[in-house]
Amino acid sequence: MTEQPLREPTLLILTAIADAPRHGYAIAQEVEKISEGRTKMRTGTLYGALERLLEQELIAVHEEEVVDGRRRRSYALAPRGRQVLTAEAARIARTAEEATRRLGLGAPGGRDGFGSAVTA
Repeated sequence: MTEQPLREPTLLILTAIADAPRHGYAIAQEVEKISEGRTKMRTGTLYGALERLLEQELIAVHEEEVVDGRRRRSYALAPRGRQVLTAEAARIARTAEEATRRLGLGAPGGRDGFGSAVTA
């Protein structure tokens, strides 16, 4: 059975930590950067999502420390999260390729509008 597509905030959070563990504030900054400013995560929303992703075993606590009396965690992609994100990235790429094909965005000379070779 195929998993449901990820909701955009989940996709953005998993993408934000795909290359390196990050603490909450850095995740929020990466989400904003990845989404080109379209998504700004409020603190409560972000930490609620992180707790849910921990419960779903998509992410894991990488490191935990106490700074100025407050717990500070950094989060990393868990093996299951890497599998889910990989599958979602492939699904999105297939959909984008099909949309590009249907829109007729392929350019002469076997190149699409994004600089990639088009294969038949």
